[in-house]
Amino acid sequence: MERDALTKEADQLHAEICAALADPRRIVALYVLAEKPRSVNELAADLGLTPSAASRHLKVLRERGLVQAERRGVSVEYRLCDTRLIDALDLLRSVLRDELAHRASLMTPPSPNNLTPNKKKETKR
Repeated sequence: MERDALTKEADQLHAEICAALADPRRIVALYVLAEKPRSVNELAADLGLTPSAASRHLKVLRERGLVQAERRGVSVEYRLCDTRLIDALDLLRSVLRDELAHRASLMTPPSPNNLTPNKKKETKR
């Protein structure tokens, strides 16, 4: 019974992380924060967002444990909690890239060389 509860809790945490990644701006924010810690204003400028919009995205990421806030004097800096998140995002991008390439190959018309079936040359005996 305890294992079921742990599994449900892990599934819930997994779903919460996925929900945090549902907005592409938050994914980009994670990549930007992986480069170096940033304040809300710096992140907003890097993402082309208002500071309030950047702050809302950071709140979601912080609540899900993906970023952490650290006070630096009068400013608060945000940093990525675990660089493995970037590894996971890169892996997902690789899977998506392969899927897009596969879909593109299905849309590509066959070349003229591939239109006729290959015929074996007959040998005379």
